[in-house]
Amino acid sequence: MSEVKVLIEGYAKEIENGWIASSTVSLIKSNNKNIIVDPGCNRTKLLEALKKENLETKDVDYILLTHDHTDHILLAGMFEKAKVLTPYEIYDGDVQINHDNKISDVDVKIISTPGHCKSHNSFLVKTEIGNVVIAGDLWWWKDDEKQETAYDELIKKNDPYAKDKDVIIKTREKILKIADYIIPGHGKMFKVKK
Repeated sequence: MSEVKVLIEGYAKEIENGWIASSTVSLIKSNNKNIIVDPGCNRTKLLEALKKENLETKDVDYILLTHDHTDHILLAGMFEKAKVLTPYEIYDGDVQINHDNKISDVDVKIISTPGHCKSHNSFLVKTEIGNVVIAGDLWWWKDDEKQETAYDELIKKNDPYAKDKDVIIKTREKILKIADYIIPGHGKMFKVKK
């Protein structure tokens, strides 16, 4: 059975000319592989979190990216041995191959979850506590927002970056049906109320 741990809880604070933000960073351990989802952009916090897990950058086998926003992907290149999975392909150094929504040597399911942006994936991991979905910015909260997790609140949660509200609603409904726990792109991991 695989394990999932939140290494860094994502944060997002709007400032006058932009944001102070970095994504939630998750660690998956599956089939003796170390997998980081969305390494974010805060190098100091990431290195400290890895050290607490007795890991170095060379110990990471995969970097999984939910989408291509800089606050999620900036540090992907600091893992010297890791293969990097984008919404479409896997890069192993300069070798690029299509992944067809499969990673052959780990128990992680790739789910296309458009809404926040057109090219967005989430990752389903079966764990001892149930199905954990690392959902990237399918859900995210600013630091000054209350994190509402009732079903109706989760479905209608406003995302100012979503271009098509119907798509994000359908995608959220799909994920809520299969997840026991959700790790959002910015905010606390939460239990899905069935």
